[in-house]
Amino acid sequence: MLKGHQSWVFENKPSIKSKAAIVGPFEGQGPLADDFDIIHGDMYLGQDSWEKAEKALMEEAAKMAVQHAGLTEGQIQFFLAGDLMNQIISSSFSARTLAIPYLGLFGACSTSMESLALASYIVNSGGAKYVLSGTCSHNASVEKQFRYPTEYGSQKPPTAQFTVTGAGAVVLSQDGDGPYVTSATIGRVVDMGISDPFNMGAAMAPAAVDTMEAHFRDLQIEPGYYDLIVTGDLSKVGYQIANDLLKKHNIPIHQTTYSDCGMMIYDYGKQNVQAGASGCGCSAVVTYGHLLNRMQRGELNRILVVATGALLSPLSYQQKESIPCIAHAVSIERQR
Repeated sequence: MLKGHQSWVFENKPSIKSKAAIVGPFEGQGPLADDFDIIHGDMYLGQDSWEKAEKALMEEAAKMAVQHAGLTEGQIQFFLAGDLMNQIISSSFSARTLAIPYLGLFGACSTSMESLALASYIVNSGGAKYVLSGTCSHNASVEKQFRYPTEYGSQKPPTAQFTVTGAGAVVLSQDGDGPYVTSATIGRVVDMGISDPFNMGAAMAPAAVDTMEAHFRDLQIEPGYYDLIVTGDLSKVGYQIANDLLKKHNIPIHQTTYSDCGMMIYDYGKQNVQAGASGCGCSAVVTYGHLLNRMQRGELNRILVVATGALLSPLSYQQKESIPCIAHAVSIERQR
């Protein structure tokens, strides 16, 4: 059901029947290591390129989520996924392997919640019994495409972020023990004129706040409704800007705990990640690993995940375009 201007309320509350979160070796050295299903020790995952390794991550997470649901790929009606590679090849080639009817999505790093929101809409409306949703990223393939190849060894400024190597997937169903997806707010494209690909947090923060403001307005609630609100991958720079903007817009974020997935996955004291994490896999593995585990333990009852994405490409950067950004918010609750 449409609520307000840009939000959906899912009256049937689709259930997250199963989940999977798989990461690379660097993520396995961070503080959330115990929440991941698999930690790979090899960035290549036995493949002969980083791009093929990223595809393998997506396939592995998708298959594991289906297995955890006690289902087969043939029982899944639709697979919704996206990534950062050109023409979202990691997801599309994974769909080739899975042989599940497929909808490919591109929302940059917001794709985790874009896919979850759309999958929830399909299940809530009775359009499918089981829908698989997921996304992935790989540090080496993304850095090579958007900034500099890893081998180049370029020095990065403090505002730069470190792309997560990881994939997260969930199976949504019409029934189950939860947690449940209860609402979603679809974001607008916001562009504040920032063009520096080494300062993504600053570019994405206004979009995150715009979507949060719309979510609270449409649902007529305040931040205190949630036990935790997390943005996707603003990291230190964007997180501070978001806090400043929330205060400026008189949004009482102090009512709840507000954090950022990009600040949670790595140990700033031990890992050199500049401002923090980014990538499609960032909010996916933090949400489908750490946060859903906390919900299952009863530590969190209601969370709002606001995944953020920078909609640039190497082509737009070469043409000296600024960075348009977007954020999608999904609320997840432990009980119906």
